[in-house]
Amino acid sequence: MADRPSNRRMAPFGDADVEAAEKQTMVNEVFAKVASKYDQMNDLMSFGLHRLWKDDLVAMLNPPHGARSFEVLDLAGGTGDVAGRIVKAGGAGVRVTIADISPAMLAEGRRRIARERLAQRCRFVVTNAEALAFRNGTFDALTVSFGIRNVTDIGQALSEARRVLRPGGRFLCLEFSRVDVPGVETLYDLYSLTTIPALGKIITGDGQPYRYLVESIRRFPDAPSLARKMEEAGFSQVGFRILSAGVVAIHSGWRT
Repeated sequence: MADRPSNRRMAPFGDADVEAAEKQTMVNEVFAKVASKYDQMNDLMSFGLHRLWKDDLVAMLNPPHGARSFEVLDLAGGTGDVAGRIVKAGGAGVRVTIADISPAMLAEGRRRIARERLAQRCRFVVTNAEALAFRNGTFDALTVSFGIRNVTDIGQALSEARRVLRPGGRFLCLEFSRVDVPGVETLYDLYSLTTIPALGKIITGDGQPYRYLVESIRRFPDAPSLARKMEEAGFSQVGFRILSAGVVAIHSGWRT
């Protein structure tokens, strides 16, 4: 007798597929474990390059320098690292809403933003990227850095991102991509599969979350595939920039 077709929706989690309903809970547990050391681990894992990548993202955003109102949603903004850069790069009219599904990550962000005395220009919202708690056309720009690969349904998250942007609003996504330089690809795979989990265990006491993070990178779509998903979600003028031999890419799109 043939197996009955299953109506369960599956989603990638690390090197396995799990039920979509379970993935978000599991992702939340991962980030709750690493929140307090997240930025420190980013420095170690990327040899500080994540700072340059984020600077490139903010330079592409080019927030206005005057007093004109400019509302940015930093999705999966967690520790406030990118939001702080955006506020500092722009004028008095720039405001950033830092949205994340992880309360633990947002708690780290609140501490950072308070430390940098930027609290008057930032707010924090716990929300799911696939069902954003904002009205249509709320923001002038939306950024997401190293967060889109952790959602259950990338297409739905992209559609939500477009929904909350105003006409003429810009979407910018900084995310890991695919290294395709011979020799570099092999070294990168070896480093990511062995060194990163080992560093995670040393710094946080648990290497398992970083094994998940590495596998989530390996299973994430390459840059052209993500660009196609953005076009399917309704973004126009979609393009991307490859950085650091393909370790990361910055995707750009506009809501028309």
